[in-house]
This record gives sequence, C-alpha cells and structure tokens, in this order.
Amino acid sequence: MPATSRTARACALALAGLGLTASTLTTSPAAASDGGTGTADRTTQQTATTATRTAQRSPAARVAGRVLAARNTALRQRGNPYAYGAAGPDRFDCSGLVYYSFRRAGFPVPRTSSAQAGFTRRVAKKDMRAGDLMFFTGSGGVYHAAIFLRWTRGHALMVHSPGSGQRVRVAVPWTSQWFGGTLRR
Repeated sequence: MPATSRTARACALALAGLGLTASTLTTSPAAASDGGTGTADRTTQQTATTATRTAQRSPAARVAGRVLAARNTALRQRGNPYAYGAAGPDRFDCSGLVYYSFRRAGFPVPRTSSAQAGFTRRVAKKDMRAGDLMFFTGSGGVYHAAIFLRWTRGHALMVHSPGSGQRVRVAVPWTSQWFGGTLRR
C-alpha cells in the first residue's frame, strides 16, 4: 500500500468533516520518498481547498436559486387579477404575490407588506439583484411590495400586483420612495 502523507490525511479528515468523501487520497511513491511535498500533495491540497470553498458557498447558492425560483413564480402570475387580501393561486394583492411566490420557493415570509419589509435584510438600491424585494413607503409606512427584476435605463423594473381593477404585470415604479430588501444572506 502506498504511503500517505500527513497533509493528505489531514485533507481527507477535513473533507470528511464537511460531509464530503474522496475515493483515494494517496501520494505517488516519488512524492512519499521526498518527504511528502510532491505534486500529489499540492493537488490534494488544491482539491481540498476547492471542496471547502464549494461547501462554504453552497448554502448561499441554494438561497440564491430559491430567490430566483420565487421571481420566476411571480413572473408566471402575470395577467392574474388583483384582489384585496388575496394570496393566489389565481388572484393577488401586492403582498399576496410576494407571499405566494416566496412560500412556493420555501421561504417563510409573512403575509403583509410591512411585515415582509421587517422580515428582509435591507439592501442599497444599487446593490439590488433579481428576486430582491421593493417596498414602497409613504407617511403611513410601507404600503406596497414588489419583486425586483433588473435596472433598465436607470429605472428599476419590477413585477407586482398594482391595485384594484388591474392585473399582475411588469412595470417601472411610479415613485422613488422605495427601499430594497433581500432574503439572501
């Protein structure tokens, strides 16, 4: 059986601690004879480092995927009518659209727009990403919620359920009195 360096064993233990496995972590006989500092050790260390980085990013990547799934769910609701207090599946008010879309994606968001605003982490407008939330404010606090899509010609583009007699649609905000929130970490 070929010799295995301490570094290779340490990497294997680190991978196991992360819930990852490696089929074989052995060094070549030449690397073992030169004190375990050969190419195989460097490759093993690079593999372990890459696996560690991937493991660290995967929860954030999973959350980002769920945020985009919520955005896509909201986009599929375009054309559905507005109904005060409705949260789907075929009628929505503004917060009901956010509630329905994000619940379907596995987020435990609250039902009302003001509670949703409190549930999110604030994010600067310039840092908004697709699937983040937009909360419109007035003298009485948060009164409307929408899902951010992208910036176009200096304006935000959003999907929302605008109000009585209207349908879920993609639009540009009518005011600059809004702030961003995200469910990403």
